[in-house]
Amino acid sequence: MKLKITQVRSIIGALQNQKATIKALGLGRPNYVSIKPKNAQTLGMINTVRHLVTVEEIAD
Repeated sequence: MKLKITQVRSIIGALQNQKATIKALGLGRPNYVSIKPKNAQTLGMINTVRHLVTVEEIAD
């Protein structure tokens, strides 16, 4: 399984660790999309920025 992660809100005013997490996910601006594998590491990163992104599962 893979996850399609879409940034829906800006990181202006976000905490520094949330900004770094967005960059690590390959995002940076609203409406940017990144596809990542579904694993514990990715899910933890998504949990940190859950208010800034939307997540969809996609098949391989």
